Amino acid sequence: MIKWNTTCHETPLPSSQRSKRPSTNYKFGMSAYEHDVGYKHIFSHKGTFLEFLRSFTKKEWAKLINEEDLILVDKSYVLSDFEEEESDILYKVNINGEEVIFYILLEFQSKVDFQMPIRLLFYMTEIWRDMLKNTDKKESKRKSFKLPAIIPIVLYNGKNKWTAHTRFKEVLSGQDLFEDNILDFNYMLFDINRYSEEELYNISNLVSAIFFLDQEMSEEELVRRLRKIIYILKKISPEQFTVFKQWLKKIVKPRLKKDLQKEIDDVLDKSNQEEVDVMVHNLEKTLDNIEKRGIEKGIERGIERGREEGKIEVARNFLKMGLTVEQVAAGTGLTIEEVRRLKSDIVM
Repeated sequence: MIKWNTTCHETPLPSSQRSKRPSTNYKFGMSAYEHDVGYKHIFSHKGTFLEFLRSFTKKEWAKLINEEDLILVDKSYVLSDFEEEESDILYKVNINGEEVIFYILLEFQSKVDFQMPIRLLFYMTEIWRDMLKNTDKKESKRKSFKLPAIIPIVLYNGKNKWTAHTRFKEVLSGQDLFEDNILDFNYMLFDINRYSEEELYNISNLVSAIFFLDQEMSEEELVRRLRKIIYILKKISPEQFTVFKQWLKKIVKPRLKKDLQKEIDDVLDKSNQEEVDVMVHNLEKTLDNIEKRGIEKGIERGIERGREEGKIEVARNFLKMGLTVEQVAAGTGLTIEEVRRLKSDIVM
């Protein structure tokens, strides 16, 4: 029998030390580690993880998995050589009598890592080594003994397109010469920024909503997308809604201006699992107000810009009429320097 040790860490650093790793600059002003924690929280919810497998892998075997059979393994296999670069999640499940392990690597970096196939091999080997260590020797020597299949998954949200090889043998020299006599595997890659808005919107579940909000975008676009996923929030379970609330507070909220952060905070803090509809309604109302203020500010900026452009046009006409720089400045409200620059651009 294989005995899982779900509390200790072998090669990796203890979780208490891993949490102290230095922060790195990230696209939204937070560390990659904070983002790791956000995704680990999301995918540690079994129902959400299974929803992810079924809606994003599009594999038939995903339909064979029952949520009650999924077991989250409380152990990390990220090696100390790489532990500042990513974190991982491990699930095991029995499918048709065969044990399978899903190894999910959370890769939140701005650059593509061409070592990924090699690193994944190390992680997978470490899992198998640990399992053998915790298996009765007589059991492991039997002809019927099998190691579990490991499905490596990489979740990546860097700005640049992922161009590293997804097949292991492509990083080996002599791959064509030795054909099937060399080790090979493919990992599943989910490149968040490469999904289209339509794709994510059509999937319409918690994971697609999170991917939808985690792509590179301006603050205005973020507010628009928050507004657009309101209907998805009405469909998810209260438990998933709690997970989503934490995501909004920890990951999405810091990307908004301070005043908007406070408004979002007020809405989230006043809601609970039993008040999903109320919270969704309040969030919708808050986003409406934010968008309304944005439109009003845009109109004000447009009016002000129009006034400035009007002054400039009047100043040009005055200069062409032969008025002095001082007279034009006094008549339009522009500075003498601004009028001089205009005059230098005019061919008299």
